[in-house]
Amino acid sequence: MRALSRDDLSRHEIRPLLPWWAVGILIALLELVTFITQNRGIGASTFYAYAAGLTAPALRNGAWTEIAPAASWEMWFLLGALIGAAVIGLFAAPRIPAPRVSGGRLLRAFAGGFLLILGARMAGGCTSGHILTGGVQLAVSSLWFALFAVLGLILAARVLGRGETR
Repeated sequence: MRALSRDDLSRHEIRPLLPWWAVGILIALLELVTFITQNRGIGASTFYAYAAGLTAPALRNGAWTEIAPAASWEMWFLLGALIGAAVIGLFAAPRIPAPRVSGGRLLRAFAGGFLLILGARMAGGCTSGHILTGGVQLAVSSLWFALFAVLGLILAARVLGRGETR
């Protein structure tokens, strides 16, 4: 498969692999299976504390033993997401030219990610936990988080993306 140029992208519509409603149904089924088998919803942020405890046992404390059962499952969840994204990126997605990466762009991306995670933690969860699990349960804090995450993404794209092209 040949790589698409920017001109190709402007002339051709890129279609998703699945329609939005099918993705919604699959996420709902994944949430249901997770609730039934793990007695909890989908989340990922606990894994980072778990990974720190695995790699540096001196960091383990009382909280580590509480999060270990859930976080060990999250490790497989995140690994599966990484593998799935790689498979789709390699075999199903069109070859899109990579964006130019500069130090300023990396710094802005890191700052944006930090603010997103900070907002999620202030709302009492993680980004995937709020948007996926909290959204399915119609949790008020999750709905507020999702609303402000989308508004923040739109604002950030308009303010930080001025003058930049792919």
